[in-house]
Amino acid sequence: MSSTAYSAEFKPDPRLRRLVAGSGVLLGIAGFLVILHLPTDIWMRLAACLLWVGSAARDHWQLQRGWADCLALRFTASGELSVLGADQTWRAARRQSGSVLLRKFGWIRLRDHRGLVFGELLFGDDRASPDWRRLQVIWRHVGA
Repeated sequence: MSSTAYSAEFKPDPRLRRLVAGSGVLLGIAGFLVILHLPTDIWMRLAACLLWVGSAARDHWQLQRGWADCLALRFTASGELSVLGADQTWRAARRQSGSVLLRKFGWIRLRDHRGLVFGELLFGDDRASPDWRRLQVIWRHVGA
């Protein structure tokens, strides 16, 4: 197989997306509760709570918006990343810092064609999935 054809494609798992969204909501609530119990003036706590909730809501909105236009991810041997949009066209995307690929899990942060930054949690097994094995090779050779 030539290096131009060597690629790995993944369709995001809705269960993993729910896990990410749910943990984000739970951590947002936990942060809100921690801020409420800080030993500061009530007005400072309320302002901090509003900022926290606004930031958490923005992050959640970005994830949902990014996921709505991401039906699949393609990683090529040259290090390029493409996203299959809702209109069934592949568009270039860029991997962002904070992406990590482990043996069974990967957290991929990316910037799509609109400039929206979001993340995808991937799960795979190199013994059962040729695409996961190819992604491991691409990641190792292109560089994390």
